[in-house]
Amino acid sequence: MIILGDDSQRVKDRDAQAYNIRAARAVADAVRSTLGPKGMDKMLVDSMGDVTITNDGVTILKEMDIDNPTAEMIVEVAETQEDEAGDGTTTAVAIAGELLKNAEDLLEQEIHPTAIIKGFHLASEQARAEIDDIAERVDPDDEELLKKVAETSMTGKGAELNKELLAELIVGAVQQVTVEAEDGSYVVDLENVNIETQTGRSAGESELLTGAIIDKDPVHEDMPVEFDDASVMLINEAIEIEEADVDTQVNIDSPDQLQKFLDREEAQLKEKVDQIAETGADVVFCQKGIDDMAQHYLAKKGILAVRRVKKSDIKFLKNVLGGSIVSDLDSATAADLGHGSVRRDEEDELFYVEGPDAHGVTLLLRGSTDHVVDELERGINDALDVVTSTVTDGRVVAGGGAIEVELASRLRDYADSVEGREQLAVEAFADALELVPRVLAENAGLDAIDTLVDLRAAHEDGQVRAGLNVFSGDVVDTFDAGVVEPAHSKEQALSSATEAANLVLKIDDIIAAGDLSTDKGDDDEGAGGMGGMGGMGGMGGAM
Repeated sequence: MIILGDDSQRVKDRDAQAYNIRAARAVADAVRSTLGPKGMDKMLVDSMGDVTITNDGVTILKEMDIDNPTAEMIVEVAETQEDEAGDGTTTAVAIAGELLKNAEDLLEQEIHPTAIIKGFHLASEQARAEIDDIAERVDPDDEELLKKVAETSMTGKGAELNKELLAELIVGAVQQVTVEAEDGSYVVDLENVNIETQTGRSAGESELLTGAIIDKDPVHEDMPVEFDDASVMLINEAIEIEEADVDTQVNIDSPDQLQKFLDREEAQLKEKVDQIAETGADVVFCQKGIDDMAQHYLAKKGILAVRRVKKSDIKFLKNVLGGSIVSDLDSATAADLGHGSVRRDEEDELFYVEGPDAHGVTLLLRGSTDHVVDELERGINDALDVVTSTVTDGRVVAGGGAIEVELASRLRDYADSVEGREQLAVEAFADALELVPRVLAENAGLDAIDTLVDLRAAHEDGQVRAGLNVFSGDVVDTFDAGVVEPAHSKEQALSSATEAANLVLKIDDIIAAGDLSTDKGDDDEGAGGMGGMGGMGGMGGAM
């Protein structure tokens, strides 16, 4: 009886499990060398030749040309971690890979996948409870501790060289957009934090501004560019001649008729400018175009106008200045205007816009080249997310592998209370957690085994916050040393890694209509039977 088509592929039982585990571990191995302050960077070149240099786990996995269904499930772990916690993507993926590696050893001992899955689930739940027990409470106003959280996130990334200054800017930005809810909790609205970048300067010259930065020029050189107390109109309508909806043809018999036609167009533009002036606007930020004649009239009336402002910047200016976004000049009134100061920095060719009750702040990041600025921005975004997580969640833990070693120790004690073969899975989970300090040591050029032995001994002596100082190779109290991470990030990493590992382990049969590639383009390479199933598309080059 023929059930599957000629082109279909099927892998069953242990072969399917081995295939899935191999693919997932390949993804984890691709990013683990980036973990920690001494982690290395990856250079990623896409099909268009664009180069990205980064050690950010989720960026690496998104840019890699992964062509494998199981591997893509592990990439989702990184994306979920990024969305929910903002940082810890490499940790989450590395732990998922290690869980599957340890699960493979248990499978070879004839332990059923369902027992392993249940054990991993029990261990994950217990680990999350232990994190809450170990975590230290943090006051949202504790600037020093929040700065340590930001610095820890940026260490090992492009932002590290100026991390003290940048941490101060990040904490300042988060505190300015934090509000206390009625129930006493804190809410951070990162939509009111805008990030602008500029090349050609040092990262140490980055700054935080209460307001917005607009990287545009005035539309006319005779326009004023300094206003201490400006009335600002934000408009998403073009200040141009309105074009007909259908193709039209005008027949002209004499030059007078042409002149009348041009005069009427000019009158229309002058009317639009008069409408703007009548509202009392001193400054116009326009999302669309401004006609040359309209620019002339605006300049004559002493109104500063900027065109082609990004939609996101217009929305951000609304938060900074108040007022409304005008969609129809005919109905615009003085009530639609926002108010604040506008000044021009001729050296940087930027407009600085600040409002009296601004609900938005801007981080202006500077760097020497585009690659430097891009990596700096990724590091800043992660740091913003972890500081936000710390403020809203209110819990932090010691970094440097301290929390993982302590959890592993407590899970081994917990395993004694678990009956059946699930006990072995809980112990395997504990072993997987110790991957973090091992990789931190390996990436720093230290002996991973000696490091782990020293860490275990310290935790056996009750030093809950003992972690690895990757610069000296010593075991220290990492919390006091300033290596601090949000507890929520650790909880999310364990949860995501466990769910992904269990999802992979539960699969015992793979049925594909064609080859197992997820890239369904015209390229048929790699479709030659099961031998191609371990392939990771273009990933091999990135590893």
